[in-house]
Amino acid sequence: MVSADIFRGRYRESLEEARPLPSGQVLQYSMTLPHANHTFRAGHRLMVQVQSTWFPLYDRNPQTFVPSIMSAPASSYAAARHRIHHGSAGATHLELLVDSAR
Repeated sequence: MVSADIFRGRYRESLEEARPLPSGQVLQYSMTLPHANHTFRAGHRLMVQVQSTWFPLYDRNPQTFVPSIMSAPASSYAAARHRIHHGSAGATHLELLVDSAR
């Protein structure tokens, strides 16, 4: 793993107030991953993983909006489907900063 971070979607609009995510809508997420000085050589490939939880390394995500995931009842846990969009409207993309100095 070159770089990773946890970002809770409930804080997508504001870090001060948790809000539920509307179902079935394309939402914009913009985040900066921790800096990592890494060299990708010609022919290397990049893999991006989008996950709803890092359990058991980090707490479980109930996949439903609850006031606090730390005290979510068992009934709050549900299966979720995550989509990565492609095409002109709402296409998922990744921006990388490239340092061409050698």
